[in-house]
Amino acid sequence: MTTPDDAAPAPGSLPPANPAAGDDDYSATVLASHWVQLPEPEPGSGSRPASVPAPTPSAPTVAAPGDGTVLRFGPGVTTAALTRHPRATPPAPVPPPPPRRRLRRHALPALVLAAAVLFLFWREHTAPAVGVREVSVGVARELQGCDTTAVVVGVVRTDGRPGTLSYRWVRGDGTSSAVRHAAVARGQHQVRLQLLWTFEGPGRHAAVAELRVLSPERRSAEVRFVYDCP
Repeated sequence: MTTPDDAAPAPGSLPPANPAAGDDDYSATVLASHWVQLPEPEPGSGSRPASVPAPTPSAPTVAAPGDGTVLRFGPGVTTAALTRHPRATPPAPVPPPPPRRRLRRHALPALVLAAAVLFLFWREHTAPAVGVREVSVGVARELQGCDTTAVVVGVVRTDGRPGTLSYRWVRGDGTSSAVRHAAVARGQHQVRLQLLWTFEGPGRHAAVAELRVLSPERRSAEVRFVYDCP
């Protein structure tokens, strides 16, 4: 039979505050109330654990060094939680492309346009504008009478571009005219050039009239007729 002094303490009860007088090795230790873990009372027992003061809702509990568990009480988030779980910042807006990149994007079309303009300018002012396709010469009458003037007509057919023709008449008697010029308008496909050759006195002469186009390209044509005066 056990005495009341030898009986084991009830579950969930604390040891007596004053130890036996003869126990010299005993020393009391005060534990923090929020770290004391008490066993659950057995069902049907009348004893209940000693009351532990609840933490203040506004003051969060900080874990001791080395402890990886943090208990939080009340609203709010501790500084340690903010440090461990930073909020995801929204992505920064993409800046617009710099002006230099925009200039590079439009550089190629601008160069193509400039090259086309330069080509048209060169073709109009530098390259030969008018092109000669055909040269022909004719006379109104192949047999000329006494003291008459033969009308020799040269026809130069062009490609319709504007420009200037340089030409000269050369006669069969060894004489030639000075270099002459004829303006050709845009869209004009034919130029008529005229030579007046006068004959006087009796005689018979086989005449040859030649039209020589000197520029923009060399072309020539001739006609033959007879002067006959008994």
